[in-house]
Amino acid sequence: MKRFQELNRDGSVKRNFKGVKWAVIGIAVLLIGASSLTIVPAGNTGVLLTLGKVSATSFQEGAHFKIPFVQTVENMSNKIQVYETPASAVSKDLQTVSSTLAVNYRLVSDKSPDMYKNVGLDYQTILITPVVQECFKSATANYTAEQLITERQTVADNVKESLEKKLKDYGIYIEKFNIVNFDFSSEFNNAIEAKQVAEQNLLKTKTEQEQAIVIANAEAEKKVISAKAEAEAIMAQAQAQADANELLEKSLTPKVIAYEQIQKWNGVLPKVTGSDNGMLVNIDLDDISSSSSYTAPQYTDPVEPSADDEPVQ
Repeated sequence: MKRFQELNRDGSVKRNFKGVKWAVIGIAVLLIGASSLTIVPAGNTGVLLTLGKVSATSFQEGAHFKIPFVQTVENMSNKIQVYETPASAVSKDLQTVSSTLAVNYRLVSDKSPDMYKNVGLDYQTILITPVVQECFKSATANYTAEQLITERQTVADNVKESLEKKLKDYGIYIEKFNIVNFDFSSEFNNAIEAKQVAEQNLLKTKTEQEQAIVIANAEAEKKVISAKAEAEAIMAQAQAQADANELLEKSLTPKVIAYEQIQKWNGVLPKVTGSDNGMLVNIDLDDISSSSSYTAPQYTDPVEPSADDEPVQ
């Protein structure tokens, strides 16, 4: 079967463009559909622009439709971002301070359209950098160089509080502010080191003195305890002796004394004896025997001594 072809007036074969036309239409529909759909990534806010003008509404995470070729979407991150910068300032005692600062911040989602409209995408350079430098210099001027070292966290809290006051109206929330390090001049570092050495030496000397005092007190207390124990021992010995003497005195009756005299007499008469008036009388037998008037004593039965008799010496 022969195929008939439509000819043009000049006799050439007339071409059929219906298939191409539908293909072009299909492609156009796809392009329009694709440009009508926008996807906002997680942790972002989509700022809607209508012919370059910022719309009051914004898109949150997910897929959204917009007017193709008329509306566009700018994504602004609401995730926590880190900004780190060097900074220099002057302390209260006029010491030059160099430091590295780190700021963790994020954009508030509701204020992202205003941020884009008033500041743009380069908000870190336009807003955060100068405000951080200003707040750091202002806070540092309230502390001496030594306080900046010993009270670093307090200084950081003061800077963070100042940053929040100045940036919250722009929709920037400060999560955390850190002072990474402090650097001072070599002269100041040497002075700090010398001061620390002096304080350590003073502390060492004080500790040694306290130890010496403790040792001296311990020795003194030891001597006191020893002296007290010795005194108590002497008192106990004296008390025991006194008790023994008292007991002995009570046991020495006249009969016991007379008995002891008899037991200890060696058979020799005493040469000296006492008289009633307290005089000592010499009764040496040699002298008596040489005297013509000597009369031998008459012995009688022994008489038991009375309690009034003086003991024979």
